[in-house]
Amino acid sequence: MPRLTKIYTRTGDEGTTALGSRQRVPKESLRVEAYGTVDELNAVIGVALAHGLTPRLAEALTAVQNELFHLGSDLCFPEEDKQQYQIPQIEPRHVEKLERLMDELSEELGPLENFILPGGVVGAANLHVARTVCRRAERVVVALSRQEAVGAHVIPYLNRLSDALFVMSRYENQQHGRAEPLWNSRA
Repeated sequence: MPRLTKIYTRTGDEGTTALGSRQRVPKESLRVEAYGTVDELNAVIGVALAHGLTPRLAEALTAVQNELFHLGSDLCFPEEDKQQYQIPQIEPRHVEKLERLMDELSEELGPLENFILPGGVVGAANLHVARTVCRRAERVVVALSRQEAVGAHVIPYLNRLSDALFVMSRYENQQHGRAEPLWNSRA
């Protein structure tokens, strides 16, 4: 576990930051943007949890928040440094767990018969915000992967998580007896 004795260091005052391997990079680098957006996603999920979600989703999302820390560490270390530091990383089991959760929730929800609008109860609306932040994180990580290597399971995890957040928003509305706000293509 990292031990933080002081929160501010003043080392970033000139526009650089340290990766996990202590290599200094510009704060606007794609790698920093990628793990920063994952951190934002984690915070948005925290807001959804703080507003209250059904126990099933609260339990699943608490695990996801921990996995997003794995994903952040996966991204803040260049691939060539990961062996040396033995960091937590996203693994196939994390992706598979999201797929199982979606399958279970979807079985209770039934098929989607129309496009839905983000909204419904507060928890569902917050999960839609989390979904859009997750999609942005995925786009940034894909852009990063075009320039340098990223963990093999990072992109699939973000892809499944955004889908899972969509399914969770539907589930949250269902559990509160709230009809899904449907897209009216003729409005």
